[in-house]
Amino acid sequence: MVSTTTYDERPWLARYDAGQPHDLELEHTDAVSMFRAAVARKPDGDAVRYFDGRITLRELDELSDAFAAGLLDSGLAAGDRVALYLQNVPQFVIGLLGTWKAGGVVVPINPMNRQRELELLLADSGARVLVCLQSLYRDVAAGVVGRTAVQTVITTSELDHQGRDDPRAFGGSERIDVPGTVDMTDLTARFRGQSPPPVSLGPDDVACLTYTSGTTGPPKGAMNTHRNVVFNSQVYRAWCNLTPDDVVLGVAPLFHITGLIAGVTTALLLGAPLVLFHRFEPSLAIDVVREERPTFTVGSITVFIALMNAPNAERDALASLTKIWSGGAPIPPSTVKAFSAAFGQYIHNIYGLTETTSPSHGVPAGAEAPVDDASGALSVGVPVYNTVVRIVGDDGEELPPGEIGEIVTSGPQVVSGYWNKPEETERALPGGALHTGDVGYMDADGWFYIVDRKKDQINAGGYKVWPREVEDVLYEHEAVREAAVVGVPDEYRGETVKAYVSLRPGRSADEAELIAFCKERMAAYKYPRHVEFLDEIPKTVTGKLLRRELRARG
Repeated sequence: MVSTTTYDERPWLARYDAGQPHDLELEHTDAVSMFRAAVARKPDGDAVRYFDGRITLRELDELSDAFAAGLLDSGLAAGDRVALYLQNVPQFVIGLLGTWKAGGVVVPINPMNRQRELELLLADSGARVLVCLQSLYRDVAAGVVGRTAVQTVITTSELDHQGRDDPRAFGGSERIDVPGTVDMTDLTARFRGQSPPPVSLGPDDVACLTYTSGTTGPPKGAMNTHRNVVFNSQVYRAWCNLTPDDVVLGVAPLFHITGLIAGVTTALLLGAPLVLFHRFEPSLAIDVVREERPTFTVGSITVFIALMNAPNAERDALASLTKIWSGGAPIPPSTVKAFSAAFGQYIHNIYGLTETTSPSHGVPAGAEAPVDDASGALSVGVPVYNTVVRIVGDDGEELPPGEIGEIVTSGPQVVSGYWNKPEETERALPGGALHTGDVGYMDADGWFYIVDRKKDQINAGGYKVWPREVEDVLYEHEAVREAAVVGVPDEYRGETVKAYVSLRPGRSADEAELIAFCKERMAAYKYPRHVEFLDEIPKTVTGKLLRRELRARG
C-alpha cells in the first residue's frame, strides 16, 4: 500500500517559480471588502471598459450602491437570491456588487438558456429578483417568472454604457419597452447617492450559486462562498503575475465560473480595468484587443482557435496579451503550437470546476506544459497554492504517481456544498474533499493529466452537457421511441453532441427535424449537431444504455 503522505507532501511545489509562495493568506473577509480596498487605492482608475464607455472604480462603487439600495427598497432581505441573466455587459458587474452589498446571493444564469432551463434554475434557487436583458425578458423570461418566486424583474439593454453601433456586437439589438419590469438605468438613477446599510459578510457566507448539471434530476447549485471567491481571485493574481497595471480581457462568459473569477473578481481585487464587449465574435475581439491593449485573459481553447482563423488575425494582433491561460476543455498540443506560431504567445493550461471556484491546477507563468507520451494529452498543470490533490482508486486508497484514478481536490477554493442538496453534497464532498469525477494521474514531477471522465458528461467547447438532458428533450418528440446521446470528437469544439435515435413504428422524422426540435428547446451548445437512426439502441440485459459502444461508432 502506498504511503498516505505522497500527495500531502505536495511534490508539485518544485514546479513553482523561485520566490512564489506555497500558500496564500486570505486578505479580505468578503468580496465587497476586497472591492472597496481597490476603490480606496485608485478611485479614478477604470473598473470597466465597454467599447467607448468607461466606468471608474468610484462610479462602479456608486452605481452598485444605488443598485443595492434599490434591491433593499424592493424588499430584498439578507441571504435572498438575485439571478443575473445577462451577457458580458457592465450591468453584470454592477448587479454582482450591488447584490453582495445588499447582503444577497448572486445566481449567474447562462443567457443561452431557454424557458425550461431558466425556470429550473429560478425555481431551485428561489430567486426573488431577476436581472436580465430586455430581449431575454421578452423572448424567454416573461413566460417563466410567474411560475417562480421572482417578485421583481429588472431589465436592461446591452446598448447602455457605451455609444457605438458595431453590428458584430449589436446586430439586431434595440431598446424595447418591457412593461411590468424595472429599468436598471432608472433604478440606479433614482437611488444614486444613497449608500445601503452596512452588511456583515463573512468568509463562509455564500456569494454565488453557480449551477452545474447533475447526471439525473435537477441542476445543482454549487455554493461558492466569499472565501472561495476572494481566495481564487488572489490565486489568479499571484499565479499569473498580475498587477494593478494589467488590463483584463473578459472573453469567458461572466455567468461561467471562469469568467466570473478570472475576469470580474480578479479585476476587482487588482483594481484593474475589465474589458467587455457584449458577446464573443472573433474579428471584433481582435479589434477590441488592438484598441484596449489588454494583457491578461482566460478563455476556452475554442476562443483561441477562432482568433487564429479571424480575417484580421495579423501577427501583431494580440501583441499586448502576454498572459494567456485556457481552461474548460481539453487543449490539443498542436493548437498551442499553432497559436504560438501565429501570434508569438504561449497558451498556459489551467484546470478547475465550478465546485473549485475556477482554478485548482495551472501551468505556472513562463512554464510550458509537458505532454503525456501515451495519450498525447497536454498536462493541466500542477495544483495551486494551499491545495492538495490526490489520485485515488475505486477503494478510496491513494495511487502512486503514474497510476490512473479519480482526481480528488482539497483546498480553500472548494465549495461548501450544493444548495439544498445534502445527499449530493455528501456524495461529491465527503469530508470536504471534492471527488471531481475526472480521471487522470500525476507524474513523478508533480504534473497532472486528465485522461478520461468518470461520468458521461460531454464537454463541448468548455460547456458541459449531460446526455440525459438532451435525451429528455428528444423523448418529447412524438416520433422518438428511444434516444441515447454521447459526445463525439469535433475538430473545433473538442467534443460535440450526437444523438442515436430509434423511431416509433409508423412514425417518421429526419435528422434536420430532430435537430431543429432540440434547438428550439435548449441552449445552443446543448442541442445535437448529428443524429443517427438505429433500429435498436444498444443496451445491457438490465436496460442500461451502452454509451461506450455508441461512442465507438463515432
